[in-house]
Amino acid sequence: MKNGFSNMERAEVLTQALPYIKRYTGKTVVIKYGGNAMINETLKQQVMEDIVLLWLIGVKVVLVHGGGPEINDLMGRLGKKAEFVDGLRVTDKETVDIVQMVLAGKVNKTLVNLLEMKGGKAIGLSGMDGRLIEARIKDERLGFVGEITKIHIKPVEDLLENGYIPVISTVGCDKQGNTYNINGDTAAAQVAGALGAERLIMMTDIAGILRDKDDPDSLIPEITINEAERLYDEGIISGGMIPKVDCCIEAINNGVKNVIIMDGTVPHSILMELLTDEGAGTMVTGVKK
Repeated sequence: MKNGFSNMERAEVLTQALPYIKRYTGKTVVIKYGGNAMINETLKQQVMEDIVLLWLIGVKVVLVHGGGPEINDLMGRLGKKAEFVDGLRVTDKETVDIVQMVLAGKVNKTLVNLLEMKGGKAIGLSGMDGRLIEARIKDERLGFVGEITKIHIKPVEDLLENGYIPVISTVGCDKQGNTYNINGDTAAAQVAGALGAERLIMMTDIAGILRDKDDPDSLIPEITINEAERLYDEGIISGGMIPKVDCCIEAINNGVKNVIIMDGTVPHSILMELLTDEGAGTMVTGVKK
């Protein structure tokens, strides 16, 4: 016995996971990764292990990542103060250069390297590679914050077809050569939709949609997009959860089977969601018939 588990118990766990492995083998799962799960080094290692395990059992995993804290850190070191309007980063020309350096450079390549160290095969892309994410100015007040106009998904499909884990940083571009800072949740939803993904996993720092925001035990395990509209009206979906659920609905309307909003700070939450009976977080699904 090692780490408190006998070989028999380990075998039993694997047996119970078998139906879920069969369900997801050969299917595409998009994971939106950022926030505290990215800052904490131990959690980061565990997330990369989870992704490589899924890849090894034949799941086509696409990782879409943010990097807000790292952007803030570099801006601070350069003496530049971060500004936000309606939760979105005001991005002037200097700031968009910083965003590109941090997301498409440091963060993206660090995650690719970690996945390779864990035994996976990964290739990093930004939304500028292959014009993956085309965008235009979302709001003049925000500067180079982009609204997605088109997803050119073939570079991602080619990587998946050749057995790689695509790691996508959310920097977009337009035909005039401008670079845009793209909201990570929105980018993940549109990439997942373009791929017709089986599932989109949105990693946050709360358990999911709570009926009472101050009570973690009030988690709503599953809602349809119809029920989401009612929860908006009742004020249960509010604040920062509104844009996240909007992205879930957009993904489903674009062909994703279902979307999970879950707490990415819980160790191995991805595996709990995909490979166990219990699951994790709130599942958003299409309209019930």
